[in-house]
Amino acid sequence: MIQMSLLKLNRKSLVALLPLMAITALAQEKQGAFAEYKKVYPNVNELVISDKNTYDIFVEDKKLRVLRNNYYESMIMSQNGIQNNEESFSYSELVKLNEFEAYSIVNDKGKDRKIKVTQTNEKQSRQNSVFHDDVKQRQLIFPNLEAGARKVYSVETEFLDPFLLQSYVFGSSFPMLNSTLEVRTDKDVTIGYRVFNDPDNSIIFSKTEKKGKYIYTWTLKDVKAVKFEPGNPGFRHFIPHINVYVKDYKVDSKKVEVLDNTEKLYDYYKSFTKNLNRTEDAELKAITKEITAGLTTDREKVKKIFYWVKDNIKYIAFENGYEGFIPREAALVCKRKFGDCKDMASIISAMANYAGVKDVTVSWIGTRDIPYSYEELATPAVDNHMIAVFNDNGNYVFLDATDRETRYGLPTSFIQGKEALMSNGDTYKIIQVPVVSGEDNATHEVVDLTLDKEKITGSGSLNFYGFSRSHILPQIGDASGKTRFEMIKSLVLLGSNKFMLKEYNEANVADRDKPYQVNFSFELEDYAIQVDKELYINLFMDRAYEKLTLEPDRVTAYEMDFLSAYNTTYNLKIPQNYSVKYLPENFSLDNALMKADFTYANKAGVVSLNAKIQVKKLLIEKADFALWTDTVKQLKNAYTQTLILTEK
Repeated sequence: MIQMSLLKLNRKSLVALLPLMAITALAQEKQGAFAEYKKVYPNVNELVISDKNTYDIFVEDKKLRVLRNNYYESMIMSQNGIQNNEESFSYSELVKLNEFEAYSIVNDKGKDRKIKVTQTNEKQSRQNSVFHDDVKQRQLIFPNLEAGARKVYSVETEFLDPFLLQSYVFGSSFPMLNSTLEVRTDKDVTIGYRVFNDPDNSIIFSKTEKKGKYIYTWTLKDVKAVKFEPGNPGFRHFIPHINVYVKDYKVDSKKVEVLDNTEKLYDYYKSFTKNLNRTEDAELKAITKEITAGLTTDREKVKKIFYWVKDNIKYIAFENGYEGFIPREAALVCKRKFGDCKDMASIISAMANYAGVKDVTVSWIGTRDIPYSYEELATPAVDNHMIAVFNDNGNYVFLDATDRETRYGLPTSFIQGKEALMSNGDTYKIIQVPVVSGEDNATHEVVDLTLDKEKITGSGSLNFYGFSRSHILPQIGDASGKTRFEMIKSLVLLGSNKFMLKEYNEANVADRDKPYQVNFSFELEDYAIQVDKELYINLFMDRAYEKLTLEPDRVTAYEMDFLSAYNTTYNLKIPQNYSVKYLPENFSLDNALMKADFTYANKAGVVSLNAKIQVKKLLIEKADFALWTDTVKQLKNAYTQTLILTEK
């Protein structure tokens, strides 16, 4: 919704801007440029020559107009680069497409020849945002590409709402010679801006005046290719970018305020919710009274309403224009039985009101891939989600029904640590969403093992709590038969790929307040190793975080989905004709990133290993890499410890 980001994190949509009339001038490169670029970039498939955005912000017919021109030019640098024949740009009901032009420039007997792009396709943008869904992408297929050829396109769009200007990102998956944002305004227009992820002030800024207009320019040259690494927290956390916004403008000498602080941002949001659910709906009220009948506390009522919405209103992201900002009436959501996040916030707050609970209200919030606070950037770019919030006597409960499995009392994992802007009529309150502890998201497992020479048979019980539960169950979904069997097998697999799941049963699948439980039995061939009279057995049949290594040259932080804890107990019954020759030593570590305790015991003919691991940080930052590497190294060493049994 609020974050109308049309940017995709790849070469196809980190686009640039420039007036259409300037295309030809900027596209003409000297003969031999390809050879020169090849010397500097010998191993690059494509080189972005120019990536420029230009905003023109002016008052016309007593209204503020915002035009954006995008100019993009790149050169194919290798045979592999020829495959990159597609680019795309985005637009929507609120960011309207005015015109575009696109063509290839190829070498024809020593001269540049332009070949117009004729193959274009419009399709719906597949964004992960939980808000708007009316964004469209225009695909451009560039013809006759070869090494040394160039792709050029220019796009003009118009922002119909001055609150919704987008970020400009200085980055691409290819190196860039020049990346520029230019903003041209009337003198009666005041803008604000914030620069992010430029600690060395590498972006060159200038402000000039020309023909009665102010011209603001930010330029970054020789930009390295962005390395998109797995587990990164989102491009806004590490790629240099700028958020520009309109603070105010004048019409007939009268100032019209737009954005500048959280108060003004809330005034904008409030315009979309001020008339929400003013008309009572008999059907929804009756449903509310029925499901809350006999409940005496507000907490019980809100919980019942929350679960009813999860079970009866299907989440679908569907918006068009301002529908991407305005929650629909609760009565309509109830009738349709589906809605987006705003609609779910709307129906939860309306039902709470019907139940006599006055402290449930709609709230705006950004997901974790957005790094800004309201103090840093009080614009719609700070938010891309909407929830309901229940003020339970000062204890705030975050009611996000878009995740069906998350239990009452927990926020969804993707808003942990974020600020929520909670509506309270004419006023608002900013509240912090807590980060859920690893213990609340724990996985508990107990496995009993029996040894027959080198073969192990066993039974176990695996329990998933909190976010562990709400992340596992959607993956399994409604799968049945052999498909579900294989899913459960991969979930409980122990030891090696020779693991054979014999039987399983599940518990608490539909009860969000209890851990999801899988009980299982299995066989595992060739796990123990027999050498003469000795049996060697590694009791670590599952090794958490062993493969989560961070490369030394990694650039971005690594983000966990949620804090987690593992508590696993393996109980091995010692065969009657064997005794323990060597019991591995206990292990313990406790640092800023992780706490781990591995404890062995030999009692009453059973050797037990209890392994506890708890992760402490959601975001493993670059300064943590060395400690994380050392921590994983210690875990791996502890995992290799082997129990030795010997024949009596």
